[in-house]
Amino acid sequence: MRKVVIIPTYNEKENISAMIDKVFSLTEPFDLLIIDDGSPDGTASIVKQRQQDFPDRLHLLERSGKQGLGTAYIAGFRWALERNYDYVFEMDCDFSHNPDDLVRLYQAAVEGADVVVGSRYVTGVNVVNWPMKRLLMSYYASVYVRMVTRMPVRDATAGFVCYSREVLERLDLDAVQMKGYGFQIEMKYSAWKLGFRIREVSIVFTERVVGASKMSSGIFGEAFWGVLKLRFRTIRGKHV
Repeated sequence: MRKVVIIPTYNEKENISAMIDKVFSLTEPFDLLIIDDGSPDGTASIVKQRQQDFPDRLHLLERSGKQGLGTAYIAGFRWALERNYDYVFEMDCDFSHNPDDLVRLYQAAVEGADVVVGSRYVTGVNVVNWPMKRLLMSYYASVYVRMVTRMPVRDATAGFVCYSREVLERLDLDAVQMKGYGFQIEMKYSAWKLGFRIREVSIVFTERVVGASKMSSGIFGEAFWGVLKLRFRTIRGKHV
């Protein structure tokens, strides 16, 4: 089975090389696609240098300027489908998601899940080093999503996810509307409405040590209002 991990980056020079080494050290083989939105700190240049070490497994897609998390992932999904990957993973570059857990997400997919979510809240609250305000906002955002959409996912905003090829082929990626963290909710909701099986795997989320968080009030606001609109949208899949 061919597997690729998509990591969007913007100013991640402190983390990117270590992340590349860690992913490629795993016992299970994963390819890696870095999608960089014109990082002024030279993140893409570091990736290009590291491609000499991993010419067949490390890939780079450069875009001009910050275009949003959702558009980065959609570009990555299209790239992966064109190259016939069987499983496509989303993950942050800042080590808040433990790369070791990629293997556990993959195992859950092989066991039959169509979408596997690395969940902070499926066995309580597994978050390290977050301020209480942000923790409460994240936790109750997922509660809000469950109440509005009725989707049985405890961590709807999670950005550590595995999608099977079948899911990405069926979803109408052109119809995805949200670009920030609301994108994560919309993708899971669309897959659920189309009848795909979603499984949550418990992970421990650790706040980044270096670099700056990309969270903002605008991103949160888009997700809040976007969820209300989702509840009344008709989700149609593509025929493949």
